[in-house]
Amino acid sequence: QVQLVESGGGLVQAGGSLRLSCAASGRTFSSLAMGWFRQAPGKEREFVAHIRWTSGRTYYADSVKGRFTISRDNAKNTVYLQMNSLKPEDTAVYYCAAGAIVPMATVGQVRSYDYWGQGTQVTVSS
Repeated sequence: QVQLVESGGGLVQAGGSLRLSCAASGRTFSSLAMGWFRQAPGKEREFVAHIRWTSGRTYYADSVKGRFTISRDNAKNTVYLQMNSLKPEDTAVYYCAAGAIVPMATVGQVRSYDYWGQGTQVTVSS
């Protein structure tokens, strides 16, 4: 099992920044892949960003490209999501996810991930 704990959410004005953290513990995999998703009220959970644990290669949803940056600290088993130039439409619960095997073609799919955190609320006011 892998446990994921997110932190760093909160209330911020439009144009502001937040940094989310996701600490992983428990059983780890040499090829573990990590992702961030978000879910707004009444909407489906959607992909935000993905990082390969070993190579560090990253992928982003078009809606956040150029504003959000995903990174990882291997020594701390922690993944980060730096969010800049936040918009009201970024308001959602943000979830960290981990997968033992996440094919490149499916990094944006919820079903590709095996473990999920509890989520952290991000609210962007206009």
